[in-house]
Amino acid sequence: MRCHLRISIISSMASFEMNDRKKIGLGLTGFGIFFSFLGIIFFFDKGFLAMGNILFISGVALTIGLKSTMQFFMKRQNFKGTISFGVGFFFLVIGWPIIGMVLEAYGFIVLFSGFWPTLAVFLQRIPIVGWLFQQPYIRSVKNLLMTVTPTMTCMVYHIVQSLLEHMLLIQRNLPVQHLLFDRYRGRRVPV
Repeated sequence: MRCHLRISIISSMASFEMNDRKKIGLGLTGFGIFFSFLGIIFFFDKGFLAMGNILFISGVALTIGLKSTMQFFMKRQNFKGTISFGVGFFFLVIGWPIIGMVLEAYGFIVLFSGFWPTLAVFLQRIPIVGWLFQQPYIRSVKNLLMTVTPTMTCMVYHIVQSLLEHMLLIQRNLPVQHLLFDRYRGRRVPV
């Protein structure tokens, strides 16, 4: 009787801790989004943005578990998003918050692009928001966004790549206008 009581108390404590861990993780994720929002509102304040990123990543890790978080970020299909998010965080910490946020936004889109359909289904089940999603105009915009996501990802990739090229040229004190090339035709662009 005593052994059975101990096992049931320990198992109930483990389940209690699991639920608390998920609640704390969701709270940290929410605070991470809030601090990132404040960082953007306060003209890309790198302190708020860095705090938001740290809270967001730790919140995700607490919500789904450390092992699942590592598996998610280390999937072969998520490497581009993970590297972009990490490099963006690095740029944010060293003092280039706008470039860092662009890279992080691209990484966020690539990492969580698989969740957009699930999010759309979830939003359709909310009473008032679901009614809005059933309207023909909103439905056509949603369908357009679902089909255009790969094209947008490619476009954002080229924008980020050109920003990084310009940033490296400016950092080396090279004249940018003489080194711009038309990437598709292989000739210099008149500036």
